[in-house]
Amino acid sequence: MKYLAAYIVLINITGFIIMYKDKQYARRHQWRIKESTIFITALALGSLGVFTGMRVFRHKTKHWKFVIFIPLILIAQVALLYRFLFMQG
Repeated sequence: MKYLAAYIVLINITGFIIMYKDKQYARRHQWRIKESTIFITALALGSLGVFTGMRVFRHKTKHWKFVIFIPLILIAQVALLYRFLFMQG
């Protein structure tokens, strides 16, 4: 269980950093992080970090795919983790 918690913390930090770095790259007109990489990070239980990064850095907030799917992924993951942690039996 502690490995799962450590993984979730690390993947969410990674998601947050990815959003930060992509915002920096966008400002500098540099090569960007692929949207698929951001979505894979979110699907790998990093949706809270990606979502928080979206809000804190005001990044990808006008892209409908992100505005719709990142919160949906987050809600689904919270529901699954809740079920896994508290509704066993």
